[in-house]
Amino acid sequence: MPKPSTCIANAAFGKYRWVIRLMSGLILKWKFNYKTMHIPVIRTNKSRLAAYDFTNIQFGPNPTDHLFTADYQNGEWTNAEVKPFGEFLISPLALCLHYGQTVFEGMKAFRVADGGVSIFRRDKHLLRLNRSLERMCMPAVPEALFYEALDALVGLDEGWVSGLTGNSLYLRPIVIASEVRLGVLEANAYKFMIVALPMANYYDGTVKVKVETEYTRAAKGGAGFAKCGGNYGGAFLPTRLARQAGFDQVLWTDGDTHSYIEESGTMNVMFAINGTLITPPLNGTILDGVNRDSILTLAKDRGMTTEERPIGYQELETAFKNGAEIEAFGVGTAAVLTQIREIDILGQSYFPVTPNDGIAASLRDELNAIRTGRLPDRYGWNHLVASPEKAELAE
Repeated sequence: MPKPSTCIANAAFGKYRWVIRLMSGLILKWKFNYKTMHIPVIRTNKSRLAAYDFTNIQFGPNPTDHLFTADYQNGEWTNAEVKPFGEFLISPLALCLHYGQTVFEGMKAFRVADGGVSIFRRDKHLLRLNRSLERMCMPAVPEALFYEALDALVGLDEGWVSGLTGNSLYLRPIVIASEVRLGVLEANAYKFMIVALPMANYYDGTVKVKVETEYTRAAKGGAGFAKCGGNYGGAFLPTRLARQAGFDQVLWTDGDTHSYIEESGTMNVMFAINGTLITPPLNGTILDGVNRDSILTLAKDRGMTTEERPIGYQELETAFKNGAEIEAFGVGTAAVLTQIREIDILGQSYFPVTPNDGIAASLRDELNAIRTGRLPDRYGWNHLVASPEKAELAE
């Protein structure tokens, strides 16, 4: 017998069709929510938390005790669970290993002032994740699944969220094509995972960058706005060359003319020039950064003039030569807000100011205070997570 949603979706009642579609959507959403109301949790019996040194965090190889996994099969997400962190089997023919269907996100949880744990801007991260998935021809992650997976994992591993200044819990949602076959066609099976890692400052202090005018990160009409693996793999070579030349990162320029600054490696880039905050626009080639949006929001609410517009390296060079007061900084989930102390433009070095009480430092401090509950969350950015024990008491 056909599913009720299929019957409704296939009906055609002329002017009532929009009502039918709405009803179909509600039925499908109800069905999904019912199936994922409680994600099974398998706790580890060998926690590494007690032995972990939060004063000496090495970001990258040290996950928390658990991870979340789910599978996409036959048109729906199934097998959702939180379980002990560990390896999983994958076929050499899994499509993610061949044709680039890999998408990820980067987000954070924080220990807040009252002792609780909050996840920062989960709605904005979900929106960006699903935009990336759409661009890579992969299935969307439903809101209910995403939110409950985060709550289950972070709630269980909340002990890994350090309250030390500058520390956070980095959350990495990942979606990969898991169908086993070769052939240049999008997959029909996928795996969704979330892993968590303790994190301190991504960069120590300020950074030194060079304007990249040879290699191209992204072109219009491509996937530059998507957080997919290929965007990062293609950046490794020019970034390594820049590091060999003594720089920390590159400032990418547009693919058409190599004249306009776009972003900086792991960060969106911003310039405060004589008090005006300028950042490249979201034109399809750069990432829609969550911290970019947050910093712009804070700056606008202060009454600062903000401009989202193309900025060429020649304009920047002219501003330096004319003696403008310039702060330059990158913003991103991992980097938070990192000041740039030196910019190399075609072999000539320029030096933005990096004051401890300037525009960049002030915006960074305000953002951190909101995320950790030391200032009111007037934007509704923080989602408070209850531990499993607290949740059981509340039921």
